[in-house]
This record gives sequence, C-alpha cells and structure tokens, in this order.
Amino acid sequence: MFGLGFQELMIVGIVAVLLFGKRLPEVAKSLGSSYSQFRKGLNDLQSSIDYSDSYTPPKSASASSYDDYDDYDEPTAPKFEPPPSEPKVEDAPSGDIEKPVSEK
Repeated sequence: MFGLGFQELMIVGIVAVLLFGKRLPEVAKSLGSSYSQFRKGLNDLQSSIDYSDSYTPPKSASASSYDDYDDYDEPTAPKFEPPPSEPKVEDAPSGDIEKPVSEK
C-alpha cells in the first residue's frame, strides 16, 4: 500500500491519533466518502467519453516501403586502435658494471 512499510504506517497512525484524537473515526469516514465520490465522478467521466469516435488509427503503409528503409545509423567515430607497444627495456643493475674479460 503506497510503498510504506509497517514502521511508516505506525508513525502515520500515531500522528493521526495525536492530531485528531476522539474525532479520528469521523475524519476517516469523511475522507473515505470523499475518496468514493471522487472515484465515482472519475468513472462517470471516463464512461461519458467515447474513445472509439475520436481515435482513428494511422493509415498503414505497404510493407515493401519499410523493407527498403534502414533505420540503423552507421557509426561515425573512428575505430579504436591501441597505441603500438614499445619494446620493454629492462632496468640496468645498480652498482659498478665491469667490462667483459675479452675487452680488458
């Protein structure tokens, strides 16, 4: 009912008792009768409107005219290409690097 949980309904009930006290049954009865009168008037209004005369369905086009029409747009953005990968350079070891024995 109106998406309210049990705790919310309890709070609404307590506030209603605090506001109206002994008059709560009278207020609830008047709200109920007002709501029923509103629904009755709305139903009378809906039944008095004849929807069949005012609505005319659109003229149907031949099926072949829709077969030739493509409703999908082509993508306009360029295709994503990842940047070329650079060769991985390994870190040089820290400290003194000695020349190979053949170069000494």
